[in-house]
Amino acid sequence: MSEWTVHGSRPIYTSPWVELDLVDVEPPGRDRYEHHLVKFAPVSAVVVLNDRDDVLMMWRHRFATDTWNWEIPSGIVEAGETLEQAAIREVEEETGWRVAAVEPLAYNQPIGGMSNAEHTTFIARGAEYIAPPVDTHEADRIEWIPLDRIQGMIDRREIVAGVAVVGLLQLLARRP
Repeated sequence: MSEWTVHGSRPIYTSPWVELDLVDVEPPGRDRYEHHLVKFAPVSAVVVLNDRDDVLMMWRHRFATDTWNWEIPSGIVEAGETLEQAAIREVEEETGWRVAAVEPLAYNQPIGGMSNAEHTTFIARGAEYIAPPVDTHEADRIEWIPLDRIQGMIDRREIVAGVAVVGLLQLLARRP
């Protein structure tokens, strides 16, 4: 199959976090039409493991989906930051725990047919508690959850955020 031809695009809405464009596209062998494209700022996330194989998780409500669920620390990459720097910053701001370094774990584009939303998940082993979280609105609870419980929590829809599900499943798939 051939690539679609993009004849142009025009922004409909723009903010620091999201942009909505109408794109003039032509699929191979089809007529041209305008397709919506949502562009999101890049996101970095971290699966933090301690020496007992517990995962640092945050219990929170998401108003957009009206969903309570467990999530891993994550957030938008700020101007001038690398993906790794954003990941380390988000852990500290959202949980009060500090990680020294992160390693790549997973990359995904959650809705590739309609959006450009780069989600990069890292893994960090070991963390040091330094202070209460700066972003107190991010979570109602912060807990270390045994990695052995994670698959069941995903199955029961207790973990539903895409960046968390992808990162955690990737980690579980790599276990010996």
